[in-house]
Amino acid sequence: MKNMKKLLAVLLATSMTAALAGCGSTKENTVFSVDDLEGKTIGVQLGTTGDIYASDYEGDEAGTVIERYNKGTDAVQALKTGKIDCVIIDQQPAQAFVEKNDDLTILEEEFTQEEYAICISKDRPELTEAFNGAIAELKEDGTLDAIISNYIGDDTKGKTPYVTPEGTEYPNGQLVMATNAAFEPYEYYEGETVVGIDADLAKAICDKLGYELVIEDMEFDSIITAVVSGKADFGAAGMTVSEDRLQNIDFTDTYTQSHQVIIVRK
Repeated sequence: MKNMKKLLAVLLATSMTAALAGCGSTKENTVFSVDDLEGKTIGVQLGTTGDIYASDYEGDEAGTVIERYNKGTDAVQALKTGKIDCVIIDQQPAQAFVEKNDDLTILEEEFTQEEYAICISKDRPELTEAFNGAIAELKEDGTLDAIISNYIGDDTKGKTPYVTPEGTEYPNGQLVMATNAAFEPYEYYEGETVVGIDADLAKAICDKLGYELVIEDMEFDSIITAVVSGKADFGAAGMTVSEDRLQNIDFTDTYTQSHQVIIVRK
């Protein structure tokens, strides 16, 4: 009887250990710099700049594997559970993820630099020109800096929300913005509303140009297709200007700079 009780205790302890192990990863971090990426399993969000640049490692002699996820949150969860070795993603979303997950950290060494812009169909150069004019005005009068500061910064965050100027009218109808609302602080949900830097910037641009803004949430890799096909008028989702994308789409002038960074387990 004593042996039976002892056996049951051992089995119970084993099952509890397994259950706890399933809640998180005990796998140690092995990525400490960009030089450590070769031979690792790297998580990225499908179609993003991180995906584009990480693809250079794919199929190398070291056996590097790129795991692509529809959402950055899915890549981060895979990292937490030990399925991948790191995540390459934009700096501000990375910071948001790390703030919510104290078992993760961002390497000091950045992966690459990038510039964000709004994508518009090559068939609508007049819209691109109008957007560039509005962006220039928003930079000059400080509105753009205020929008960014409202979402980024310890001292200014939440203090300068964008407000549509009193008396604004929309005689030109609507413009549809395609985005991927899983990219905090550039676009994400508060309740049922898409908010963030890109959402406010698009609203400010449309206010200046006399358009009502409509935001359509979709997968990131569907945004350019939606704009090219005319299902959306423009796309904004922390989107980096790249030579590959310029073959299919036009971009406005850049409105901010960011970096691709590497998230790892602590």
